Amino acid sequence: MCVPFPFTKSCTERRGPRGVLACGAVLLFAANAGAAPPRAPAGVASSGSAAANGAEPESTRSELADIEAALAADAALDTAADPSGSSGGPSPARPSMNPDLALVGSFAGALFSEEENHQTGAHDPTRTGFELLGLELAFGAAVDPALRFDGNLVFGHSGVELEEAYATTLALGARLSARFGQFLSRFGRTNALHPHAWHFADQPLALGRVFGGEGLRGVGVELSYLTPLPWFVELTVAVTEASGEETARSFLGDDERAPEDLEDLLAVAAIEQFFPLSSDWSLAFGLSGAFGPSSTGAGNRTEVYGADLYLKYRPITERSPLELTLTGEWLYRRRRIPGDVLDDANAFLELVLRFERRYGVGVRYELGSPSYGRDGEVATDPLDPEWRRTRSRIAAAMSYAPSEYSRFRVQGSRDSAFGEPVWAGFLTAEVAIGAHRAHAF
Repeated sequence: MCVPFPFTKSCTERRGPRGVLACGAVLLFAANAGAAPPRAPAGVASSGSAAANGAEPESTRSELADIEAALAADAALDTAADPSGSSGGPSPARPSMNPDLALVGSFAGALFSEEENHQTGAHDPTRTGFELLGLELAFGAAVDPALRFDGNLVFGHSGVELEEAYATTLALGARLSARFGQFLSRFGRTNALHPHAWHFADQPLALGRVFGGEGLRGVGVELSYLTPLPWFVELTVAVTEASGEETARSFLGDDERAPEDLEDLLAVAAIEQFFPLSSDWSLAFGLSGAFGPSSTGAGNRTEVYGADLYLKYRPITERSPLELTLTGEWLYRRRRIPGDVLDDANAFLELVLRFERRYGVGVRYELGSPSYGRDGEVATDPLDPEWRRTRSRIAAAMSYAPSEYSRFRVQGSRDSAFGEPVWAGFLTAEVAIGAHRAHAF
């Protein structure tokens, strides 16, 4: 008899010498139980045997008693380590000493029509030729029943960068969850995603212009509350450092002065809602805001407001590889500078279609307005003095994924930029190994 794989897997997950002994005995007993009984020699009556009389052999009863005793002792150890009585895998009180590890490598070949291409992302292809966009090392594990720790290191030509390193509560209660450490803020939808989770090879212009090449990120604390409403509604509030040229560009930027009071910190608030429209259609909609000090002078502030939309069609009522997603984000920024107040708007819209199991196509359109002053006229922004007219960029991409652990992409784009249009072509490859956590829906 073949023992089913799920059964053997559950056995291997038990801990302790008693658990190993018990599982081995169970497997042996299951294998023997499925074997055909030995045939009695010709001419020998079998009616007098214990099996024929319906009595269980003494050895079998003894083996079962030993198995039950070993399993009971092992269960007692689990209960002592995890009083909650949860089961199904290693107890959080005794986690594995080895965290989950994953490596994600991203490579690109690029061709630009202009040497000055005005890319805004820190992990974008930036020159004609071949580039290592990054090698990401992701790690994470449960610390204890109360906390989980996750982090990401990115290796590149310029060195090693700590992208994220934060702890998340697991048992805060009252529908609350918290994070502390260095993390990507949950402003909108795309900001919290790592580059290998993007549909396109380069960062949306809106995020690079407003937050920086690495996206809105900082060291701080975040609190989330899942409301008891009949549909999914999550409220999030975070307070982080407001400095970082690539992570808080519209706030303190490269001004790394130490905060003197709460007004020198960056506050982010967001509300995210999810609606299952039908068995095949789902919708997520969110509103976000970021508020903090500006590097343009004492007392000057920056406000960023955002709205995000995610619509997905994935038929589950029929067998089909089809998947269609629409992602849109809009950001409005208002900044005080000496003698004026500047405001601008930025947006992007992505439509991605997976028409076969391994093939997908997508198109993205982006728009960024110039900065306007109090008088409604175009003004010079100290951060982007050349951005004095509307900038648009359109990109199209086709991807092929041999498996869930690799992806190849061909992408072309046209950027109106600030002079002659910039044409770009990318050929990218992404490969992943190890145990990487699933990305949020």
